[in-house]
Amino acid sequence: MFAHRTGWKREPNAYSAALNGARARGQTLIDLTLSNPTRCNFDFDSRAILDSLRNPASLDYDPQPQGLLSARKAVAGYYNCHKLEADQEQISPEQIFLTTSTSEAYSYLFRLLCDPGDELLIPGPSYPLFDFLADIQDVQLRRYALFYDHGWHIDIGDIAKSIHERTRGVLVVNPNNPTGSFLHAEELRQLTALCRDRELTLISDEVFLDYEIEAAAEVSVALCGDCLSFALSGLSKLSCIPQMKLAWMVVNGPEHLRKEAHARLEIIADTYLSVNAPIQYALPQLLKQKQRVQSQLFGRIRANVGFLDAQLESCRTVRRLKVEGGWYATLRVPAKKSDEELAIDLIEQAGVVVHPGHFYDFPQDGYLIVSLITPDSEFQTGILALLQMVE
Repeated sequence: MFAHRTGWKREPNAYSAALNGARARGQTLIDLTLSNPTRCNFDFDSRAILDSLRNPASLDYDPQPQGLLSARKAVAGYYNCHKLEADQEQISPEQIFLTTSTSEAYSYLFRLLCDPGDELLIPGPSYPLFDFLADIQDVQLRRYALFYDHGWHIDIGDIAKSIHERTRGVLVVNPNNPTGSFLHAEELRQLTALCRDRELTLISDEVFLDYEIEAAAEVSVALCGDCLSFALSGLSKLSCIPQMKLAWMVVNGPEHLRKEAHARLEIIADTYLSVNAPIQYALPQLLKQKQRVQSQLFGRIRANVGFLDAQLESCRTVRRLKVEGGWYATLRVPAKKSDEELAIDLIEQAGVVVHPGHFYDFPQDGYLIVSLITPDSEFQTGILALLQMVE
């Protein structure tokens, strides 16, 4: 009765079972995976956010497949005011498609680019959501390697070797989640040349692009005109309001490819018309909220990184890997047991919740992931308990 694509294993893994059990017992937990900005004690301009949804124009139904022009102009303004835009061609509202989420944008793109069984190349380590999105769209994923050498880098050679007749595109995350590595200018140059020569599409998830920690963002695929390309972002991370469901994709590339992609995407978007009017009219005001909340996040991230590094100075067995951007940190720990077993021990013995590296397809054990936007006091208590147990 049901499609094979939805036949996922739904039994909780050992980590989830341990976490659920601890919560059911009422165990006090320090959550170092907390990444929902609406629950991290930041000060939002609540009045401005709620007032932005009261536009009387929302009472009129004006279906636009790409989204309302006023909203797309606001998104174009974000890119055209960004420091990456120097000496670059301006982004036009005509290049922008609004979606309810980046997940929906991926759905549109997978349908645009892939027939059932076609492949996309994705980075490893990276966020596990891609597997579910691909399953739903009957798309196959093949991972290419990120490697660590005084920072994370894309293995361009591994990408080239992974391409075959059913490969349709390469997906990058800029900066990557959870490694925090930005896409570097030379990497983008090589990727665009490879995609152009092999007739592939380049897709870039850039929801964390604004969050620079130990390096500056060098490039955005939104500006990539050498191959067919798509850059994705949205309000969830940019303005830290994931409950206000609005995201977008920017289409770029050689004119003939961009026009063909645009025409096909317009039909896909017109079929769903999923973005509601109030959020589109509110978008200019909601984008302005990033100025208020991002400064708070930067302060929190810097404080937490500073505390973590101070504790690691006297720690013999744990080190923090370089994090260029985003809001997660990767800890390298002794691989005396699996990451999952260590994460379970931290829950049950120390009351500390972290993500094991295998959640993100790290190539071997010895990695834990923590959120840098966890409230300061909670972060400090959790890190001290974590280090004490690992040591």
